[in-house]
Amino acid sequence: MSSLPVAAVLPELLTALRHAPQILLNAPTGAGKSTWLPLQILKEGNIPGKIILLEPRRLAARNVAQRLAELLDEKPGYTVGYRMRAETCVGPATRLEVVTEGILTRMLQNDPELSGVGLVILDEFHERSLQADLALALLLDVQQGLRDDLKLLIMSATLDNARLQQMLPDAPTIASEGRAFPVERRYQSLSANQRFDEAVAIATAELLRQEPGSLLLFLPGVGEIQRVQEKLASRVGSDVLLCPLYGALSLNEQRKAILPAPTGQRKVVLATNIAETSLTIEGIRLVVDTAQERVASFDPRTGLTRLLTQRISQASMTQRAGRAGRLEPGICLHLTSAEQAERAAAQSTPEILQSDLSGLLLELLQWGCPDPSQLIWLDQPPAVNLAAARRLLTQLGALENDRLSSRGQKMATLGNEPRLAAMLVAAKNDDEIATAAKLAAILEEPPRGGSSDLASAFSRNQPNWQQRAQRLCQRLNSRGGALDSDLIARLLAQAFPDRIARRRGLDGRYQLANGMGAMLDSDDALTRHEWLIAPLLLQGSSSPDARILQAIAVDIEALTRVCPQLLQQSDTIEWDDAQGTLKAFRRSQIGKLTVSVKPLAKPSEEELHQAMLNGIRDKGLSVLNWTPEAEQYRLRLHCAACWLPEIGWPAVDDESLLASLETWLLPEMSGVHSLKALKSLDVKAALENLLDWSLRQRLVSSLPSHYTVPTGSRIAIRYHEDNPPALAVRMQEMFGEATTPSIADGRVPLVLELLSPAHRPLQITRDLGAFWAGSYREVQKEMKGRYPKHVWPDDPANTAPTRRTKKYS
Repeated sequence: MSSLPVAAVLPELLTALRHAPQILLNAPTGAGKSTWLPLQILKEGNIPGKIILLEPRRLAARNVAQRLAELLDEKPGYTVGYRMRAETCVGPATRLEVVTEGILTRMLQNDPELSGVGLVILDEFHERSLQADLALALLLDVQQGLRDDLKLLIMSATLDNARLQQMLPDAPTIASEGRAFPVERRYQSLSANQRFDEAVAIATAELLRQEPGSLLLFLPGVGEIQRVQEKLASRVGSDVLLCPLYGALSLNEQRKAILPAPTGQRKVVLATNIAETSLTIEGIRLVVDTAQERVASFDPRTGLTRLLTQRISQASMTQRAGRAGRLEPGICLHLTSAEQAERAAAQSTPEILQSDLSGLLLELLQWGCPDPSQLIWLDQPPAVNLAAARRLLTQLGALENDRLSSRGQKMATLGNEPRLAAMLVAAKNDDEIATAAKLAAILEEPPRGGSSDLASAFSRNQPNWQQRAQRLCQRLNSRGGALDSDLIARLLAQAFPDRIARRRGLDGRYQLANGMGAMLDSDDALTRHEWLIAPLLLQGSSSPDARILQAIAVDIEALTRVCPQLLQQSDTIEWDDAQGTLKAFRRSQIGKLTVSVKPLAKPSEEELHQAMLNGIRDKGLSVLNWTPEAEQYRLRLHCAACWLPEIGWPAVDDESLLASLETWLLPEMSGVHSLKALKSLDVKAALENLLDWSLRQRLVSSLPSHYTVPTGSRIAIRYHEDNPPALAVRMQEMFGEATTPSIADGRVPLVLELLSPAHRPLQITRDLGAFWAGSYREVQKEMKGRYPKHVWPDDPANTAPTRRTKKYS
């Protein structure tokens, strides 16, 4: 084993472990970094305590532990053990634990000092999973504040070294050469005239005919694996075994794909990107890479995750190609053009940038870190995704004033996804806990294909669900009770209140309580039910409606009886313009869904007024009688806030006025019992309720409704939201005024619209003095002939103003 490439850098690595708190190791596929190096560190590294080896996937963790134990002629559970969800294999003598990412997070939360642990190794860090980024941030926090003796080794085949070195400037970087054999990389675009699965099967079968050896075929998802496997079955000989490989397969099926093919046979392993790293698949000489992967992309606006099929990065292509050169020279056929491969992104997008962060935020709050920026991240969690996470945790009752509530603390200790944690902590007795635990197990690993009816899945006894449910019951200190399908709806409502759905058509379309659309196949048996709860949804790429993957029919009346907190009641109004009447209703809703509407029989004036206010909020301010006086008063308040901002003027935009109807409109509604009476209400008088006496006086003095011109006439000032205030006045009435009048404590000059005796515009000016001294001469010359009976002096600035003709002047 000492011939493995990583052995060459072992002395350098051991020295670095003695002197540096963090070390970066770059070692290509096949160098032995996962399946040999941890044992050498255990043997020669003088690590005081256990070594924790973090693997991103359960399949890889189990197989790495198995391989390390075999090298010691042991079984897992002795010197080398492993921990993952629903499976633990460690013993009192275990010194090297291979764990999955969520397990490491739980270990840190339960014991932030990681007592008894001397080194944590983060393997395959280039995959940049959400949990790996969280683990690194928490481990660095532990090193800084609690354990300066804790060592941290970050290793991968394709580390983004420049950014990691910038993040950890004092960490030495050690590079190991790979021992991979030469790999011939070929490129071939798929035919646009063939279906994807057909084209992939043809290309794969052709390579098998041309070349000896077993083959690893990378496909984006389970659906493609199943379809391509079916197409390949008729194109390969009896000596070829077709072995699917993905995370949801049984352990026996996974091992069949990983172990060497029987003598005289070869195999085709059809895998997702689970086979890119950590797993050693025996006997592979050929790789076919579709250059695609399926990734989850969270939409913070809808709160749903969309599965996208996309081109893989150049780093992933390199990883996939490397699987062909582990044992002998190999061939990798990339099913894309060389030009497209060159244009691919260098690295994959980190999960933290496109994931639902509610689980991460719950972990951080349990850690005592309400502000993620307090920790060191390779990529900061996006603010918009964090905001969506806060909204969800608040809805689930986990947050109070940006801190964990008592309910949130219970949820955090479980380590489940927040919605499922909310459901589990809502269970009060053994029967509820048993039922909630089985529901959580099903929703964590939902059935593939078949019925979308969650009740059908709940009635099945599937071993993995039963084992997981038992563990969850133990975690909740319950021995478990009787399963009760009648409890399903009320338990799901604790976790998925926004995913209660009501049918809105006969074609399988539903509306969710959060306002979004969702759909079932039109022939799905669940479509006969008006109400559902749909805990599992997937946002499609082509339809605005989410696809319902798992749901259960609901008796909405029974549900709201046992969960009255789901209902919000509001009094609303219907406007009958023809009859001039108001009809008041009390509406019960779950989010955006109306459960019932009942008329309010002879409501009191208080109830009727509240219903009117709700109706105005629903229809908008335009239902009120906005006279010119009311419009101008509102504009004066708007302008006052712009021109005299140092004074606390009330906001008068639509949103603010609708929010404060009780303050300004309600006091004027005494005796208003009909739509006709409401429409005759004096809106200007109502708006005055926004101001106290001193503020009203300030408005009158600083932004008056009228201006008194030299003749003594009070002329209305015309206010405008976007334009300066204007005064339309006959020119003769401004004689004797040498300068432009102004308002707002002299800050805003009036625009003067100087009119002819017939009230037609002659001049618009904001500088009256300049007009008198300048272009007035042209106006005078023209107007003397048109209006000879009126005064047109040579020196208007020093002439007495008049409202009359020469005869009466």
